[in-house]
Amino acid sequence: MTLFPGNCVNFQDYAWIGFGLFSQLLFASRFIVQWIVSEFQKESTIPVSFWYLSIFGSIGLLAYSIYRKDPVFIIGQTFGIVIYFRNLMLIRNSQ
Repeated sequence: MTLFPGNCVNFQDYAWIGFGLFSQLLFASRFIVQWIVSEFQKESTIPVSFWYLSIFGSIGLLAYSIYRKDPVFIIGQTFGIVIYFRNLMLIRNSQ
């Protein structure tokens, strides 16, 4: 298995892979942010930034999965985005 799939034939394909990797890193960074905030507060906490990182990472991953024409990934990211937006709405309504 290689880092770059054999069906990459041009710059656009490699640019999309780069974008997909960046989106995945953005999405994964939400856990690091949550961990750091929880350590500072000495309790498990989910900061608002967790939900924004989730949304932006998921939107990037959704765009990448649409480009790759991956229906499993498309469905998974779409449902996640809806849930992340709903959590932000609940947070805003509670304040």
